[in-house]
Amino acid sequence: MSYRQRLSALILVDSLIVLTSIYLSRYMFYTDVNWITEPIVFSSIALLISHHIFAYKYSLYKRAWEYASIGELLNIFKAVTYSIVITGIIQQLIYSDVYVRLLAVTWMMHILFIGGSRFSWRVYRDNFIAKAGNKKRTLIVGAGSAGTMVARQLLSAGNGESNLYPVAFVDDDAKKHRLEIMGIPVVGGVESIEEAVKEYDIDNIVIAIPSLSRSEINDIFKACANTDAQTQILPMIEDIMTGKVSVNQVRDVQVEDLLGRKPVELDIASISDSLTGKTILVTGAGGSIGSEICRQVAKFSPEKLILLGHGENSIYSIEMELLESYKGQFEIITEIADVQDREKMFTVLEKHKPNVVYHAAAHKHVPLMERNPEEAIKNNVIGTKNVAEAADNASVETFVMVSTDKAVNPTSVMGASKRLAEMIVQNIDKTSTTKFVAVRFGNVLGSRGSVIPFFKKQIEKGGPVTVTHPDMIRYFMTIPEASRLVIQAGTLARGGEIFVLDMGEPVKIVDLAKNLIKLSGYSIDEIGIQFSGIRPGEKLYEELLNDEEIHNKQVFPKIYIGKSQVEEMSSIENIINNYSGMNKVQLKEELMAIAHPQKKQVVVNS
Repeated sequence: MSYRQRLSALILVDSLIVLTSIYLSRYMFYTDVNWITEPIVFSSIALLISHHIFAYKYSLYKRAWEYASIGELLNIFKAVTYSIVITGIIQQLIYSDVYVRLLAVTWMMHILFIGGSRFSWRVYRDNFIAKAGNKKRTLIVGAGSAGTMVARQLLSAGNGESNLYPVAFVDDDAKKHRLEIMGIPVVGGVESIEEAVKEYDIDNIVIAIPSLSRSEINDIFKACANTDAQTQILPMIEDIMTGKVSVNQVRDVQVEDLLGRKPVELDIASISDSLTGKTILVTGAGGSIGSEICRQVAKFSPEKLILLGHGENSIYSIEMELLESYKGQFEIITEIADVQDREKMFTVLEKHKPNVVYHAAAHKHVPLMERNPEEAIKNNVIGTKNVAEAADNASVETFVMVSTDKAVNPTSVMGASKRLAEMIVQNIDKTSTTKFVAVRFGNVLGSRGSVIPFFKKQIEKGGPVTVTHPDMIRYFMTIPEASRLVIQAGTLARGGEIFVLDMGEPVKIVDLAKNLIKLSGYSIDEIGIQFSGIRPGEKLYEELLNDEEIHNKQVFPKIYIGKSQVEEMSSIENIINNYSGMNKVQLKEELMAIAHPQKKQVVVNS
């Protein structure tokens, strides 16, 4: 129905209601006489005109009544009351009398009929249209303002808008238990989720408490994971407060929601001072971490952003992405180069003279580096030495190297090579005007080669998901978090530090696999989990600092600094000069001897 047709229909219906109300009231009080009189005709005309005036003033003809609530009822009350008052005033002016009883009954009938005509559409929509179709029976976790908003939107949504229909709430506020909100019962607290899913035949669960911390979300998800219902979550509280939330924004719970800690808040002012209007160079700019560092740096409007990487496709991809968002705002320069090419590194850094270098280029896959230790030396050790010495030569202000928790008490070639890279930058810092620092963090969710994409592919193929060991644990963080930490470390740098993020509690890999299976809409039995055994170079748990490096004091919220532990460079120079003549076993032994001279954990032999 067009707006003009809808307006005409409402005016016609309201006119009939006004006339019916006043004449029916006249008939009720004066059944024994002629009830069509001059005063009643004038009164009905006055009431009809005043009603349409106030209906227009309070937008009764413009409202979507399928979403009507208390606000709409209040406007009906105002429009009807003022039109009755105007009619009474006209009666007094023309006939020097006000038919109080007539107007009182007319007022009641008027409100009843007008309100009924409007709200009947919502009742019909809620009870017939909204329930039609194959909608999923939904349990809403949280009966507060956000949960109520979600329920109202779901109840009023048409068949094409949402496939969810709310049938119950759970909320930890005991005062709400056994009450109904919009006709939906509050059946208990979070501990009642499993029972409620069975009792109400729930297909879908929506977590509608946007102020929850990640640890609280994790606790609720564990309860939801014991059911067969799909679990979804509402966006953040800021989106609700700004009116951005709609039914379509309810999304699936993601692994990032279950990390169990709040993201690190950045010191925006200090980062802005370090990056705005400066020349920034990122090595490994096409990789998961490097590309995200580029995205984060771009937000601070540098003068130049240099994307350096070995893979032309990945560099092209991040270049096009940044150009689409920031074209004309600052200069974006690409350099296709290998960090192993020492001459090219010196040439590039001397040409651009960057203020800050973020060194993210590295080989990071543990099993692959176990089989190819010489490549770990060439890329992670020699490559880092090349870029660091080129940065020193070009008088770069700050050099930030991306490292890993696997560099602590390393048991793998990859971890040992990264520890040697840390030693190199710490050693150069002793004599350089450039501030050299390293940043350690654990596994990055969703990065290339990480366990999450691997598990997802296995789930898509129907399983099973392979986990190396039931007791293996790891620290996890998101790609944006890791990148922000790297940027923040650059502002905290004094030279020679190793920065470490407080990554919260480590996560069991098998629990991560179970959560991913559940988040993908399957049961553990459907997909299955197999234990393949620990791979060469792996350890059951990772550390972020060893006993000799620990400083207990945070230098920034959620960021620690490790004590400087620098070995003599002669042994590192020796392995760099002679690695090509060693076999794989010798090379591993030399690496481990330098990176971890007093080994405290057993290395898994290849």
